[in-house]
Amino acid sequence: MDRISALRNVEDALSDFEAGETDLAGLERRVRGTLRTYATDLDGDLSAYRAVGEEPADGVVVLAPSAGAARERVAGLLAGDPAFEVEAVEP
Repeated sequence: MDRISALRNVEDALSDFEAGETDLAGLERRVRGTLRTYATDLDGDLSAYRAVGEEPADGVVVLAPSAGAARERVAGLLAGDPAFEVEAVEP
């Protein structure tokens, strides 16, 4: 997915939300799905991984080629040394 397609998909989701055709949770799902598709297409063979554990790591999502690389990316984004694991995020 290219940038223009991603922006159009987000715009369509916002239009549906403004028209009352979807709720906030539906809007969030569509936008999140669009962003994940854009990011994974942009960066090649990467998958989304979510950190689960202590704050501030809990809930951080990164793109990486493997769980080990995802753990390193999360750790590199955070200050301190919170305890966390990573799990694959389903598209």
